[in-house]
Amino acid sequence: MLWRLIDTDLAEPVYTAACDEAIVKAMEKDLVPNTLHFYRRDRPTVSLGYFEKVGDTVNLDVARRRGVQLVRRFSGGSSIYTDPDQIIYAAVMRRELLPDDPNKIYEIICSALIKGLNRLGLVGEFKPINDVQIGGRKISGSAQKMERNVVLQHGTIIMDCDFDLMFDVLMTEEKNVRKKDEMTSISRELGRKVTPEEVKEAMVRGFEETLGVSIRRGALIHFEEELIQKLMDAKYGTDGYTLLR
Repeated sequence: MLWRLIDTDLAEPVYTAACDEAIVKAMEKDLVPNTLHFYRRDRPTVSLGYFEKVGDTVNLDVARRRGVQLVRRFSGGSSIYTDPDQIIYAAVMRRELLPDDPNKIYEIICSALIKGLNRLGLVGEFKPINDVQIGGRKISGSAQKMERNVVLQHGTIIMDCDFDLMFDVLMTEEKNVRKKDEMTSISRELGRKVTPEEVKEAMVRGFEETLGVSIRRGALIHFEEELIQKLMDAKYGTDGYTLLR
C-alpha cells in the first residue's frame, strides 16, 4: 500500500491545525490516500485539546510575556507545549484498515515511532495510553480524532525543547501531570544535536516497517489548500474558537 508524505516543516500554528483537519476532510471524500504529515511550529505554541479550558491549563501571563501562541486543535487530550525543536506527526488513515479499539491504534502508531527511534540508535518503549518513553522519560505523546471512516493520530517527537518554558506556561502542578525530570529529548539522549531531516527520515522508515507500507513524498491537493485557508480564517485563527472554553 502506498501512503502520501506531506512535509510542511516550519509553519505557523494556525496553519498546522487547519492542515490536519483538511487532510481528514479530503480523506473522508476519498480524494487522497492515507497520509503521514510532518510539521514544526515556527514559534513557541500551546496546542489546546478540544475540550480543554484555557484558564485551567495555560498560564496566560507567561504566554503573553514570552510570546507563546495558543491554538486549539480538533482532537482531544491535554494541552501541550511545542516549538521549532519538536517535530509533530499526523497519521491520517482509513478506519477499515485499523482495529476498532482506539488504544490498539495508539499502540500500533507508537510502535512506528519506536522503530524510528531505533534507527537513530535509541531504545523507546510504549507507555499506555499514548506515550513513548526512553528510560522512563517521555519523548512523545499523541492524541486521536475518530471520524466515521477516518482516524487521525497526531503527536510530538521531541528533538530538543525549552523545558523551562514548557513548564512555566503549562499549569502542570494543578493537573498532577509530568515534571521536567520526567521528560527527555532525542538530542539529550544521543548527546548531540539532531536535524529535522534525519529524524523525519527515521520516522518514515519506522512507519513503513511497522505498517508494511511504502511512503512517498506528495503534495496537498487543491481541495485541501482551499479548505486550509477557510479553516484558518473562520476557525483556527479566531479567538472565538481558540478561547471557546
